[in-house]
Amino acid sequence: MRKPDLPRPDTSRWLNAALLALAALFLLGLFSTELADTDAWWHLASGRYIAHTHRLPAPDPFAYTTARAQDAYPGEAATRRFNLTHEWLAQLAMYGFEAAGGMGAVVLWKALLLTLLCGAVGWTAARRTGSLLWGIAAALAASSLAIEFAHDRPSILSYVFTAVFLAICERGRRLWLLPVLSLVWANCHGGFFLGWIIVGAYTAQALLRRTDVRRWLAASLATIVVSGANPNGFGAIEAVLRYRQSPLQASLIEWSPASLWGSPYAFDLLLYAAALTMIWSWRRVRPADWLLAAALAAAALTAFRNEMLVGVLAPILIADYFPWKRRLPRAARYAAAALLAAGLVWGAGTGRFFQLRAAEWRFPVEATRFLREHGIRGPLFNTYEYGGYLIWQGEPVFIDGRALSEQVFQDYRVILGSPPGDPARGQTLERYGVTAIVANAFEYNSGTLYPLVPALMAPSETSWHLIYEDAQALIFVRDLPVGVAALPAGRVDSHLENECRLHVERDPEFSLCARTLASLYLRVGDRERARRWLKYYLDHPYGDDPEAQRAYVQFFER
Repeated sequence: MRKPDLPRPDTSRWLNAALLALAALFLLGLFSTELADTDAWWHLASGRYIAHTHRLPAPDPFAYTTARAQDAYPGEAATRRFNLTHEWLAQLAMYGFEAAGGMGAVVLWKALLLTLLCGAVGWTAARRTGSLLWGIAAALAASSLAIEFAHDRPSILSYVFTAVFLAICERGRRLWLLPVLSLVWANCHGGFFLGWIIVGAYTAQALLRRTDVRRWLAASLATIVVSGANPNGFGAIEAVLRYRQSPLQASLIEWSPASLWGSPYAFDLLLYAAALTMIWSWRRVRPADWLLAAALAAAALTAFRNEMLVGVLAPILIADYFPWKRRLPRAARYAAAALLAAGLVWGAGTGRFFQLRAAEWRFPVEATRFLREHGIRGPLFNTYEYGGYLIWQGEPVFIDGRALSEQVFQDYRVILGSPPGDPARGQTLERYGVTAIVANAFEYNSGTLYPLVPALMAPSETSWHLIYEDAQALIFVRDLPVGVAALPAGRVDSHLENECRLHVERDPEFSLCARTLASLYLRVGDRERARRWLKYYLDHPYGDDPEAQRAYVQFFER
C-alpha cells in the first residue's frame, strides 16, 4: 500500500528569517568602525557636561577664545548658541553609552543607528515591491553610501529619522508617531525640518488625490508645531541659512557642493540610477516621490553632508520603479544568504568589522598625558583636528570642530599658515597669551604641511622650544618646564616622516602627505629622501597621479 505524501516543510519563513538576521549582522559589523571622527570627542564632552551640570553648554565652557571673540556678521551670536545647543539630547545619549560601556558602546550605538537606517530603507522598498530580496538589495544600496557617513556624531540621527519618517508615511498608519519622533529629532539635531519636507510631500499627494486629507494635514501641522519645542525653537532654519555667510563653514568639506564629474561613487550612482528609473517609469511615479526626489537631491547637491539623503530615498525609488523586475527562484534567496554569510565572515576575519574601540592612533593621547604630567596648562594653541580630543581630556582649547567664531578662525589661520618670519604669527600668539602649542603637522585631505611647524623650528625663531614629539603630535612651549629639556631640531624631520607613515599605513586613502614630503625634500636638495617618499606615495597613491609618475621618472630614473 502506497504511503500518503507527507506535507513538505515550509522553508520560506526560516529562510527569510535567516536572510534578515544575516543582513542585520552584516550591516552591524560594517558600521562598527573604530571611533576616529575628530568631532566625536567634543560631542562626548558636551554630553558629559550636560549630565554633570544639568544645563546646556552655553556659553561655551571649553574654548577660552570664544568669550572674547567679536561677532563677524549679524546673527553670529545666535548661530554660536545654536551650534552649542541643538544636539544636546544626542550628545547626552552618546555620553550615556560611553559611561556605561566605554568607547566600544559608542561605536555600537552608531552601528545600531545606521543599521536601523538601512533597515527602514529596506522595509520601505520591500513593502513597495512585495519582495524581500528587493528590500535587502535596497538596504545594502543605502549602506554603500552610509558607510561614508559612519561618523560618531549626532548628525547621523537626521539620516535615521529621515528613513523612519519615510517608512511611517509610506505605511500611512500611526501618523501620530510623526510628531512624537519630531520632538525627539528636534532636540537631537538641527536637521529636524527634513521631517517637514517628508510629511509635507505625502500631504501634498493626499491633497492631489483627495484622500485622507484631514488626517495628513493634522499630522503635518502637529509635526511642525511640536518640533519647535527645542532650545532654539524654529531658529534652526535661519541658523543653517547663516552658514552660507560664513567663511569658516565654507572652508569645511561637509558644506562643499557635491561633485558630479569626478570619479563616480555610491552617491553619483544612486542619484543617476534613481533619476533614470523615474524617467523611464514616469507614468507610475507618485507625486510624493517627485517632490521628495527634487527636494532631497537639491539639498544633496548643495552640501556634501546632505548626500546621504539621496542614499535614503534613491534605493527605494530604484527598487519600486526598476522596469525589468522578474520573480526570482528560491535559489536566489539561498545565494543571497550565502553571500551575506561570506561577507560577514570576511569582515570579521579581516578585523574590518566590529572595531569596538577608539582610533587612538589619530589623536594626541601621549602628548596630552605629557601636558598633565608636567603641569602645562597654557593658554594653549592647538590644531583644529585635535581640539575635540583635548576638550574630552579637560584641556581648554583655542579652536575645535564646533565652528563657533569667525574671528578666532581667522586668527587661527594666521597662526597656522603664516610663512616663517611673518610677524603676524607672533603678534597673534601674543594677543591670546599662548604659552604652549600642541599640533600635528599635516592636513590629511590635501596633504598640506602646516607652515607653523617649520616656522617654529627655523633658526631665527628663539621664542619657542620643542619639548615633545611622537607620531601623533608636537608640543612647543615658550618657557621650559622644570626638568624638561628642549629637543634637537632634527626631531621634527623624523616626526614628519613618522606622522605621515602612520596615517598612510592606517588610512591609505589619504596619502598626499607623502607627496608633500617628497616635494619638500626635493626643494632642499635631499634627493634620496625625496626619491624614497615619492616612491612611497606612488605605492600608496591618492588617485591617478600622472604628474607624480612623470616627476619620479624625470628626477630619479634618468
